[in-house]
Amino acid sequence: MASSSLSAFAQNAGAASPQAARRVAIWLFVMCGLVAAMVIVGGATRLTDSGLSIVEWRPVTGAIPPLTETHWLEEFEKYKTIPEYEEVNFGMSLDQFKEIYWWEWGHRFLGRLIGLAFLLPLIAFIATKQIGRPLMIKLGGLFVLGGLQGALGWWMVSSGLADRVDVSQYRLAAHLALATALFAAMFWLALDLWPSRKMAGPRKLFIGGALLAGGVFVQMMLGAFVAGLRAGRTFNTWPLMDGRFFPDGYFNGAPGVNDLFESIAAVQFNHRIGAYLVAAGALWFWLAARKTAAAPRARLVLAAVGLQIVLGIWTVLAATPIALGLVHQAGALGVLAAALFAVHGMAPPASTAAPSDRSSHQ
Repeated sequence: MASSSLSAFAQNAGAASPQAARRVAIWLFVMCGLVAAMVIVGGATRLTDSGLSIVEWRPVTGAIPPLTETHWLEEFEKYKTIPEYEEVNFGMSLDQFKEIYWWEWGHRFLGRLIGLAFLLPLIAFIATKQIGRPLMIKLGGLFVLGGLQGALGWWMVSSGLADRVDVSQYRLAAHLALATALFAAMFWLALDLWPSRKMAGPRKLFIGGALLAGGVFVQMMLGAFVAGLRAGRTFNTWPLMDGRFFPDGYFNGAPGVNDLFESIAAVQFNHRIGAYLVAAGALWFWLAARKTAAAPRARLVLAAVGLQIVLGIWTVLAATPIALGLVHQAGALGVLAAALFAVHGMAPPASTAAPSDRSSHQ
């Protein structure tokens, strides 16, 4: 790409120069990796039943774990006051408590680390005038949302400290939704800053790709309800659910909308159906894109969805072991990234732009 075109692209993207745009993009891609790690560690805290082991929210002082036996005993005594200990883990040893505590502490510590990894480079980019005001506002908004994610996490934890032995699946889904939205927003913004050529194609392909990405997001939220109710540890057969398409217990008592999110049978069934719909969307997207410049990216999406479905089936048949559950969760972020990458590379014919020669980057 000619230097003048690169400079124009950088300015349109909100960076002071092509070099600055690339640096900011690389930083955002790294941040996406950290957020993905945060989501996976969060999944581990769920699968290991560790999320309620720290019963206080101390954004600053909580960064320091217990350092003495006395401190450990104090934390253990606090944990003994909540229903989960009384009804689920009564009689557990201090060493067993430490195991679940470290998972939750690690999750919270990673959140603090992500905050610093975002804030300090952002200050540096602003101080050295590498980003313009519009981009600065976008990045500042992402930082604020990241802070709200910490508060949302505590709101989720607090739901399990008084009247129940686990966190609310609704609040867990909200917590994952914001984390996923942050991941998607940073990934999209990083792609904006990375020199590339928008590929013209049918408008329906662009819209279909966007709907597919949205469908992946919804499917991830359906998965959050499965995790919230530990529904992956039941109905461990496929393609039927214990020999039935509609499983026994799909509705408990009088049918109601809430049963769709509070019945173990329902949330797993919904997640399975969501997977089939996403697979159908990915297949349509690939077929529609076969004779366009978007074909390679469409193949990537189809492959990612296919691999994720295989992982999902394997996870269900194995009754959701921790390792498989975490790989499946990571795979969901991979599918979302592939879908966003495919959509970002396209543009409706009326708004097609060509800031650079993509061949030099692929």
